[in-house]
Amino acid sequence: MKMLPRFSIYFLTVFALFLAGVAQAQTDSPQLSVVYRMHRAGPKRVLFVGNSYSFKIPKLFASIAKANKLPIEVSQVTRGGWTLTKHAADRETLETIAEGNWDIVVLQEQSQIPSFPAVERAELMDPAAKKLVDQIRDAGAIPVFFQTWGRRDGDLVNGPNDSYDKMQARLLEGYQHASEVAGNVFVVPVGQAWAKFDQKNRPDLYGKDGSHPSEQGINLGACVFYVALLNDEDFKLPERNSISPAILEAARTVKSK
Repeated sequence: MKMLPRFSIYFLTVFALFLAGVAQAQTDSPQLSVVYRMHRAGPKRVLFVGNSYSFKIPKLFASIAKANKLPIEVSQVTRGGWTLTKHAADRETLETIAEGNWDIVVLQEQSQIPSFPAVERAELMDPAAKKLVDQIRDAGAIPVFFQTWGRRDGDLVNGPNDSYDKMQARLLEGYQHASEVAGNVFVVPVGQAWAKFDQKNRPDLYGKDGSHPSEQGINLGACVFYVALLNDEDFKLPERNSISPAILEAARTVKSK
């Protein structure tokens, strides 16, 4: 039996160690797994599952990808006021996840639930998030969470003395906990980019209700998704798009270093 030359054995060993390191890095860093998947050859498919906070962001995300000549097909199952619990029990949502041959599936919870106390989240969010994440992984896709933003004046429905800062802090905790419960899911930090704006400029990101995103809020959300999923801060914008330099600066802060 012929033996491989020592150089070939050395090369194969180094290459095997390299692949093992890549695999370990993907396990340790959920964002790296997403970026690696999005940069593999061939067209990519991304699905957004959520509610009205996700109505317009997917379309702009797709437009940014097109402007950068990236073959990314973007779809959505988004219904006003829906929770992850409703999606987890909905036949259409589950069939869309199972049959879509997706690369990435984005999960966005109703805007208040992740900011609830842990006991309430354990009932209202955690089981549905875990079920959907398991369904996504079983379908061969990578799940990510869409971390939303605190309302302009906080959640005044559930806390009369609430504020944006208080609600924002609870949202960060809620999505981080959901990530851990569901098995180390990457959280796209749209809410954290939102917080980069000071009290004077942040209101420009909200619609009239102080909850849903304005055009600038949609711009920020779409840019954050592009930077986070592709790890690319130097991207072209779609023609005739009025994304401000401040929006781009905030979005670029989410790039993995």
